[in-house]
Amino acid sequence: MKQEIKKYLNQWKTKATEDLLVIEELTKDKIIATSAICFHCQQFVEKYLKMFLIYNNKEIQKTHNIEYLLVECAEIDEEFNNIDPKNLSEFGVSARYPGDFYMPTEKEALEYKELILEIKKIVEKKVKI
Repeated sequence: MKQEIKKYLNQWKTKATEDLLVIEELTKDKIIATSAICFHCQQFVEKYLKMFLIYNNKEIQKTHNIEYLLVECAEIDEEFNNIDPKNLSEFGVSARYPGDFYMPTEKEALEYKELILEIKKIVEKKVKI
C-alpha cells in the first residue's frame, strides 16, 4: 500500500475516532443527548464504510446514505450484507435541524452504539493500515 493512501486512511480513522470519543462520553452517565449520539453514530459508520471502500480502491460518493454505502461494501465483501443499519442514515442530516425530526430514545441510542462497535470490528478486521 502506498504511504499516501495509508496516511489518507488513517485520517479517516482519526476523524471516526473523534466521533467514537463523543459517543463514549455521551453514553458514560445519564443519556440526555440521544440525537447527538445517533448523529455521531451515523458519522462514525459513514467514515468507516468509506474507509473500507477507499482501502479497496473503490471511488467513494459524497453521500450520507448508510444503506447505499453498505451495498457498495457488500459488492466487495458479502459480510456487509449481514448488517442492519436500522434508520441510521436519518441521523446524518435531518436530525440536526429543528422541525419534523425523530427524537431517538435512550435504548435506541445505545443500540446504535452497539451497531457502530460491530461495524468497527468488521472493518478493522478487513482494513490493515
